[in-house]
Amino acid sequence: MKRPAVFIDRDGTISEEVGYVNHPSRYRVFPFAAEAVKLLNDANWLAILITNQAGVARGYFAEELIDAVHAVLSDELARGGARLDAIYYCPHHPTVGAPPYQLDCDCRKPRPGLIQRAAQDFDIDLDASWMIGDRYGDTELARNAGIRAALVLSGYGRGEWEYQRDAWQHSPDLVAEDLLAAVHAIMKAAGSGERTVTSSTDL
Repeated sequence: MKRPAVFIDRDGTISEEVGYVNHPSRYRVFPFAAEAVKLLNDANWLAILITNQAGVARGYFAEELIDAVHAVLSDELARGGARLDAIYYCPHHPTVGAPPYQLDCDCRKPRPGLIQRAAQDFDIDLDASWMIGDRYGDTELARNAGIRAALVLSGYGRGEWEYQRDAWQHSPDLVAEDLLAAVHAIMKAAGSGERTVTSSTDL
């Protein structure tokens, strides 16, 4: 049976935005992240991380560092009784670096390759699924993958929403203060059978 998923951006959404994380000690998970992910776990929704990590292509860190950072994330979530069902990342950049990392791939957001891969791996109900992120590119990823988009105002989100949204071709389906607020809104709508979700912020 197909299951719905919430795809979650990493930096700025489930953890603090600090630029390129070139050491695990610089990685900071938001204090509300475990509660948000546990809500999805308890509702039998898939919680899947989707992140661009072009620092590999740029030579800022080795690909192995991504695994070390994600181990920190998994440990932090586990302390709150939560878990991610999968992590998908893109280490590529279309114009920077050397092969195999300099690559015009289909997995770099906002292209939908990572979500498409996850949908095949987990038999996901994309019609019921969401992408949550703090950048317009995350909302465009959702549109390209045929799922709904939630923009959070953590990370880059508030600046993008307040100063750049007039130039956006498409608007997100939901705007929320942070990951926890977004998940609450999505779960409330799913529980009531609603296809539309009211933004959880007055902005």
